[in-house]
Amino acid sequence: MSTFSFKLPDLGEGIVESEIVAWHIAVGDEVSQDQHIADVQTDKAVIEATSPISGTVVKLGCQAGEVLAVGSELVLFDTQGTASATATSTADTPAASAKPQAAATPQPAAADKQAVSPSATTESSASQQNDSAILTSPSVRLRARQHNIDLHSISGSGPKGRINHSDLDRLIHEPKANSATAASTKTTASNALPNTPKKSYPLTGTRRIIAKKLQQAAQQIPHYSYVEEVDVSQLEQLRQQLNQQHSHHKSKLTLLPFIIQALLKSLPQFPHCNAHFNNDSNEVTEYQAVHMGIATMTDQGLMVPVIEDCQSLDMWECAARIEQLADAARNHQIKPSQLSGSTITLSSLGKLGGIAATPIINAPETCIIAINKIQRRPVVVDEAIAIRSIMNLSASFDHRIVDGYDGASLVQAIKKLLEQPEMLINP
Repeated sequence: MSTFSFKLPDLGEGIVESEIVAWHIAVGDEVSQDQHIADVQTDKAVIEATSPISGTVVKLGCQAGEVLAVGSELVLFDTQGTASATATSTADTPAASAKPQAAATPQPAAADKQAVSPSATTESSASQQNDSAILTSPSVRLRARQHNIDLHSISGSGPKGRINHSDLDRLIHEPKANSATAASTKTTASNALPNTPKKSYPLTGTRRIIAKKLQQAAQQIPHYSYVEEVDVSQLEQLRQQLNQQHSHHKSKLTLLPFIIQALLKSLPQFPHCNAHFNNDSNEVTEYQAVHMGIATMTDQGLMVPVIEDCQSLDMWECAARIEQLADAARNHQIKPSQLSGSTITLSSLGKLGGIAATPIINAPETCIIAINKIQRRPVVVDEAIAIRSIMNLSASFDHRIVDGYDGASLVQAIKKLLEQPEMLINP
């Protein structure tokens, strides 16, 4: 038997390991060159892995949901088409290079694997093979798993019956299905809630990446937060006026483009707030260009699309880029290159903004600015009580790089510009 070991490739941008989200092949399958064999989750996005050769699958490098190091064996192929009858998946015999990651897998899962009968294994392999025949993308498969949807039950609206996100949306948001689910849940809760066992599950995919990055940032960066209230009454009037005057623009101005403009005018005084800090080399890199990360909530978790070179864009261009990137992230069309390279991050909590927040820095950056919701409040203006539109800014800084005085001064500079918005639109 002539074999070929396909290693997990280097996917670039310093990625040293990746999670195998789903397999689309099983041991014993005949695979053709360039066939979609697995969905691989990196720190940035889900990527389709394709076979570099044609052959028979002898062994899989891990189970779906496990993590492999770059360079570890992903698939072992028999290139003569005579797979060994005794070939087994590395669920029973992990690859040596994958042992550190496999050790972190919860033991109950390992026990479950050992308890699976040969007939169950055959059924699982057949199910994987049937799933691989469905025309759809990795992101659709991921959403279907998250919502416990059987893709076999969906008639795709795309070419050749391809299942798109819109097909899932119709099923997920169908009123009758939701109401029936709610009624079922209500009945179950009233009858069986006292005996309902606790639910435990491993973090996988994007959720695992988010957890890992935030834990590292919280542990490695000595955060401090600074909160200031801003009177945005004039800014709101100007924003509405500009939207009316420029109604021909496809994108409407939200608060974010104004915040970005205020940051662009303020950051030259505080270059260490538009910077990266390298823990390993103990080195700060300040950037002249501003690549703004926009924290965006999606059904897969938090993503941070990046608007590159904000200093070269006006407010309308910023508004358009924000809308394009947010839509791409929420519709699972974002590219890995659009999720990296930010030098400072802006987070908008929208209607759920609350009074204040303590945002976690998007490492290796040194600063993050969060916008809280606008509220109509009574304030003192010229020794008289007036009702004004007030919004809080919540900022967090890396105290190793940004002193408290500098962090407060940056927020005060932003506040001044937002309270005198004509300074933002005039050179």
